[in-house]
Amino acid sequence: AALPTGGVLVVENVRFNKGEKKGDDKAYVDGLAALADAYVNDAFGTCHRTEASMYAVPAAMKAAGKPAVVGFLVEKEVQYLADAIGHPKRPFVAILGGKKVSDKIAVITNLLSICDHVLIGGAMAYTFSLAQGGQTGKSLVEPDKVELARELLAKGGAKLVLPVDTHCAD
Repeated sequence: AALPTGGVLVVENVRFNKGEKKGDDKAYVDGLAALADAYVNDAFGTCHRTEASMYAVPAAMKAAGKPAVVGFLVEKEVQYLADAIGHPKRPFVAILGGKKVSDKIAVITNLLSICDHVLIGGAMAYTFSLAQGGQTGKSLVEPDKVELARELLAKGGAKLVLPVDTHCAD
C-alpha cells in the first residue's frame, strides 16, 4: 500500500512457501496476483514448471485482465533455439540434464530427429542406466520410466549418448 507510483516491489523467493509447490492454494495465488499490475517471466529454464508462481499466478492475472508475458531474455532464448533447430550447423549436438526423463520425453524425441548426438547427463542419466541393467545405488531414478528409457535408447541408437562412468560421494 505504501509503494509510490512507478515504484517496484521485489518479492522474497517464494520457492519455499507451502502454497508454491501445491500450486492450487487459491488464497496464496490470489495474494501474489494482487501484488502486481503485470507478470513477466524472464526465466526460460522455469517456463515448463507448474508451481503456483509460474503457472497459477499468471493465469489468475490474465483472468483479471492483467498482462502475463515472457521477458526479453526468454524471447532471445526462444529465437536462438528456433534458429539453431531450424538451421543447425553440423555436427549438431544437444546436451540435456536434469532429474526427470518424464519432463524431457518430447524434447529428447524431437532432438533425436534433428541432432547428430544427444548427450544425457544429470540424474536423468541414472534412469537410462537402470534401463540398461546398470547399478544406480541410491541415485535418483524414475523406476516407472525405465521402460520409456529403453524405448528412447532403442529409438536413439548411437545418437543417444550416456555417461560411461560416474562418481558419487557425500
